[in-house]
Amino acid sequence: MSLIENLQWRYATKKMNGKKVPQEKLDYILEAARLAPSSSGLQPYKIFVITNEELLGKIKDIAWNQSQVVDCSHLLVFAAWDGYSDERISSVFNFMMDERGLPHSQMDAYKQNILSLYEPLGQEWQASHSAKQSYIAFAMAIAAAAEVKVDATPMEGFVNKELDKLLDLEKQGLRSTVILPLGYRDEENDWLISMKKVRTPKESFITEVK
Repeated sequence: MSLIENLQWRYATKKMNGKKVPQEKLDYILEAARLAPSSSGLQPYKIFVITNEELLGKIKDIAWNQSQVVDCSHLLVFAAWDGYSDERISSVFNFMMDERGLPHSQMDAYKQNILSLYEPLGQEWQASHSAKQSYIAFAMAIAAAAEVKVDATPMEGFVNKELDKLLDLEKQGLRSTVILPLGYRDEENDWLISMKKVRTPKESFITEVK
């Protein structure tokens, strides 16, 4: 199927049936997220894959009691850097240069340019910027899930600070941004499954500037 057909097939599944997603499909979805583009190639985020039932129950409590959190096969938690630093940026670029067989100094000027731009904007701007990068990977994961016919439910409906505390993200310099239950639709009990997919009409959504 084409990407458009896969996106037509998917929807924000409201009720999952608990069936497990095969490891190879999970790996495919995660790899698509890992390969997503990010600003300056920094990938300022991580993905936590959660299957522990007790932990999922606690997350459900802070995710507005949405049942997909416990009925899914795997819950992906996207968490972004809480800010940029010389150490973080250098670590990424040094790894990049090592992989390419180039000296670390190759990226010194570019790194300093990033820091000179980002540092004056403050930590909250930096955290917001890195969070936006995580959403690109998030979108790639959703598209990949649709391609392998795994249902996914994008969720911002949770208390970020409580999830950060639960997963001890602050000590890792991370903040949760969005979560993604993966699994399979409960065809008998999902009220949304038979509803027509509705999006803004193309003529209203797209503006051509010539």
